[in-house]
Amino acid sequence: MDTITRTTGGGLARPAGWAQRHRWLAVALWALVLIGVTFTSQLAGSAFHDDNSLPGTESQQVVDLLHDTAQSGAGAQIVLKADGGLAANRAPIDTMLGEVRSLPHVRSVTEPTLSPDGRIGYATVTFDAASTDLPYDDIVKFADTAKRAGPVEIALAGDPIERISESGGPAEGVGLLAALVILVFLFRSLLAAGLPVITAVFAVGSTLGVITVVSHFVDIASYTAPLMMLVGFGVGVDYALLIFSRYRTEILAGHDRDAAARRALDTAGRSVLFAGTTVIIALLGLLALGLGGLRGVALAVALTVLMTMVASVTLLPALLSLFGKRLERGIRRHALRREHGKAWRRLADGVQRRPLAPLAIGLIVLIGLSIPAAGMRLGFADASTDPTGSTTRQAYDLLAEGFGPGFTGPLAIVTEDGDTDALQRKLSSTPGIAQVLPPMGKTVLAFPTTSPQDEATAELVTRLRTDVLPTLPGHYLVGGSVAAATDFADAVADRLPLFVLVVVGLSALLLMVVFRSILIPLKAALLNLLSIGASLGVMTLVFGDGWFGAQPGPIEAFVPVMIFAIVFGLSMDYEVFLVSRMHEEWRRTGDAQLAVREGLASTGAVITAAGAIMVLVFGAFLLDPSRMLAQFGLGLAVAVLLDALVIRCLVVPAIMRLLGARAWWLPRWLDRRLPHLALEPAS
Repeated sequence: MDTITRTTGGGLARPAGWAQRHRWLAVALWALVLIGVTFTSQLAGSAFHDDNSLPGTESQQVVDLLHDTAQSGAGAQIVLKADGGLAANRAPIDTMLGEVRSLPHVRSVTEPTLSPDGRIGYATVTFDAASTDLPYDDIVKFADTAKRAGPVEIALAGDPIERISESGGPAEGVGLLAALVILVFLFRSLLAAGLPVITAVFAVGSTLGVITVVSHFVDIASYTAPLMMLVGFGVGVDYALLIFSRYRTEILAGHDRDAAARRALDTAGRSVLFAGTTVIIALLGLLALGLGGLRGVALAVALTVLMTMVASVTLLPALLSLFGKRLERGIRRHALRREHGKAWRRLADGVQRRPLAPLAIGLIVLIGLSIPAAGMRLGFADASTDPTGSTTRQAYDLLAEGFGPGFTGPLAIVTEDGDTDALQRKLSSTPGIAQVLPPMGKTVLAFPTTSPQDEATAELVTRLRTDVLPTLPGHYLVGGSVAAATDFADAVADRLPLFVLVVVGLSALLLMVVFRSILIPLKAALLNLLSIGASLGVMTLVFGDGWFGAQPGPIEAFVPVMIFAIVFGLSMDYEVFLVSRMHEEWRRTGDAQLAVREGLASTGAVITAAGAIMVLVFGAFLLDPSRMLAQFGLGLAVAVLLDALVIRCLVVPAIMRLLGARAWWLPRWLDRRLPHLALEPAS
C-alpha cells in the first residue's frame, strides 16, 4: 500500500486528502448511503403526484368550483366498436361489464353510450381511489377483464391505463452504455472509463431513493424520477470526467498519484463546484415562476446535481486512490502513443488566424435554428400523442371517430350568477362548437369541432372569454384541459422575464466574480441564450411540426422553462471548464492568444467527450414511450451538441481572439468591491 502524505493545499485538497487516506471508509459510506436509501424507498414506496394547479387562473377556478360536486376516485373508459353494431353483441358486452363491476376497487360502471350509427360506444368506470393509489396488479386485472368481450373491438382510456402503459423504455441503460463506450475510447481503459460512470450511479441512485421517500411529504411530479436520471447521469459522468482528465494531466506532468489527485481536486474540482452551483441556481430560479407543479421537480433535480458534486469530490478521490497504480500505468502507456492536445492547438490557431469566419458560421447556425421557436405552441399531452398501436391511442381514435374530434376535450363553462339556458343557446350558435349538453346545475359542457391538440381549439377558448361570453348577463368561467393549457402558457409568459433575469443575472454575477471580467459574463449569457433558443427551435420543428415522423402537436407547457433552467446551467458548465483554463494560462503568461490556444488544447477533448456523453445520455430518452421525456431528451441533446461543438470550439475562441486582453478587463473600482473567488489555487 502506498504511503499517503499530508500536504497543504486549497479547500478541496483537504477533502480529497481525507478520501485518499480513508479510501475504504469513503467508499463504504457511499455504499451504505446508497443501500440504505434504496432499501428505505422500496419499503416506503413512492407517492409522486402531478400538481398542475394554477391558483388564480380561470381554469383553476372552474376546477375548484366543481371539486365538491365531482365524485372522487380515478376514472377510465371502456371503448367498444363492432362494425355490425354494438346492439348485436349485447350479450358478451353485458357479461364483460358485469365481471368488471365485481373487480376490486371498482365503484361503478355505466351502461354504454352509443354513437349515432351504433357502431362505437363507451362505458365509464369509476374507481374508489386515485390512480396513483390503485394497486398496479388490480389495474392490470381490470384491463385484462375489460378486453374480454368476444368479437367486439376493445380499447381503454384514462389515467390508470396510462399508468400501466408506461413501460419506461431502455433509455437510462442505453445512455449509460453509450457513455461507457465513449469513455473507453477516450481513455483506452475500461477501468478508467468506469470510474465516472460508477460515481454517477452512486450519486443518482442515492438521490433517487431520497426523493422517493420525500414524495410522501412534498408534492413531486411523476416524471421527476426519469428527469433526475436524465440530468444526473449526464452531469455526474461529466463532472467526474473533468476531474479525472485533470488527474491524468497532473500524472503526465510528473506528479505522484496522491499529489495529482489533490491538485486535480483543487483545480478541476473547483470548476465542478462552481459549474454545479450555476446549474442549481438555474434550477432554483424556477421557484420565481410561482408554478406549484414545478417546485418539487426543481428541488429534486437540484438535489441530484448537488449529490453529483459531492460524489465527484469525495467518492472519486477514494476510487482514484484504490486503483491508482493500474490507472497510472494505463495513463502513461496511452500517453506514449499520441501527443496530447496537438489537434486542438491546430484548431485554435486556425480559428484565431481568421476569427470572423467561424464566428459568423456559428452565429448563423444558432440564430437560424432559433427562429422556429417563435412559433412554438404550448399545451398538455393527451392520448392523441400516445404511440400508435397503444390501447389509449386506439381509444382516442375510436371516440373521435364515433363522437367527433372534440369529444375527448370538452369545455366546461361555469356561472354562479348567469342564465345557463341563455348560455346553452349562445354556445350552440357559436362557430367552432359541435355540441352543447343541457345545463347541469351551473355548468354547461360544450364539445369543440376540433381536437384538444388543435390550435383552433385554443383560439376558441380565447374567443369565448373575450368576445362571446362577455355579451351575456352575469359572469362566466371557461375551464377544461385546453383552457388549463392556455392559462399555463399565459402564466409562464407573464413570469418568464423575472425568471430569466434571476437566472441570467446571478450566473453572470458569479462569472464576473470568478474571472474578474465584464465582457466574459455578457458573452456567456448571450451565447447560452442562443443555444437554448436553438434547442427549442429544433424541438418545435420535430414535435410541433412533425419532422422525422414525430406526432405533431403542442409542446408540453412546462418543458421549455425546465429546458431553459437545465440548459443554461449546463452551458455554464462548459463555459467554466474552457474559460477557467484560458484564465489560468492568462494569469501565468499574460499572453491572450496563447491562453486561448492552450485553454482549448487542454479542454477540447474533454469538452467534446463530455458533450458526446451528454448527447447520448439525453438522446437515449428519445426511445422512451413518454412524449414529454422524449421532448426533454431532444431539447437537452441538441443544446449540448451545439454548445460543445459550435460554441466552445468555434464561437468562444473566435470571440476571445477578437477581444484579446480586453476580455479580462474589469474596472478597478468594481474589482475592489467584488469578493475574490478563484477557480485556480494561488501560485
